[in-house]
Amino acid sequence: MRITIAGGSGFLGRALTDTLAAEGHLVTILGRQAPGPRTAGAQGPAEPPNAPSPARIPWLPDGTVGPWAAALDGADAVVNLAGESIGAGRWSAARKARIRDSRVLATRSLVAAIKATTKPPHVFISGSAQGYYGSRGDEILTEESGAGRDFLADVCVRWERGACEALPAVQRLVLVRSGLVLDPREGVLPSMLRPFRFFAGGPLGSGRQYMSWIHREDWVSLVRWALVTEAVEGPLNLTAPNPVTNAEFARILGQVLRRPSVMPAPAIAIRLALGEMADGLLLCSQRVLPARASALGFTFRFPDLGAALGDLLGRAVPPARY
Repeated sequence: MRITIAGGSGFLGRALTDTLAAEGHLVTILGRQAPGPRTAGAQGPAEPPNAPSPARIPWLPDGTVGPWAAALDGADAVVNLAGESIGAGRWSAARKARIRDSRVLATRSLVAAIKATTKPPHVFISGSAQGYYGSRGDEILTEESGAGRDFLADVCVRWERGACEALPAVQRLVLVRSGLVLDPREGVLPSMLRPFRFFAGGPLGSGRQYMSWIHREDWVSLVRWALVTEAVEGPLNLTAPNPVTNAEFARILGQVLRRPSVMPAPAIAIRLALGEMADGLLLCSQRVLPARASALGFTFRFPDLGAALGDLLGRAVPPARY
């Protein structure tokens, strides 16, 4: 397949690109700038020696179409993973605008480019996130659940609405609502490991908030599956089938690391340190299930948190308790 990936140099984009290239697919990356040298371990696995090297094309995702749009004409699939990190700093008004615009404008650019092609891609997979649902306590959330009302929910609604404009130019549109993607070197897990290393790990706030997580390998497998499975259309939750509370996550992580997990971080201290971002990322509760993937027969390699953390951290796996 010929696959164009916007944001292919980011955390998840690199993982997906490496896998697709290793399988022999012709991958083109749209990125804001040329990436630095690749090193195994620091930025994900190095590309196999016989894998076709992805083409790298600079783009300016400002809502308009540029010369980069030629990479979409005749592609079998376009994957949109572009967007500024939501956890890289406090959410000032300017930063919130960049988080929103980096997603909405990139999607607008891709949709305009798709509509201008002489041979549109068959499938458009566009990023979204579990933030679509907002904070919902212990309510079970599937792809049929409605949107939340907070900042991240609004971003996701705008993001998905823009992607839907690609229809009917593309035959199939998939909106991937990603959970917390676990990887030992990037994403949320390294910051969670730090206090445990110093015997100071524990729940955040009350610990009752649900965390919907997924092993990075399963995340990649789900996107690959969505690329080739014609029955997959519309919203698709990219989360493991067993979400856990924050307290349970801390307990299992402590078991895997052989560290205590009894030192909670008070919610008030987290809010003082991070402001609005604390409620948006750490204290919100999202009990998201991959209902559509499960119904269509997708098999998770790591459905349970203990096994996932054991694999990622190279440790013995504690027994699952759900």
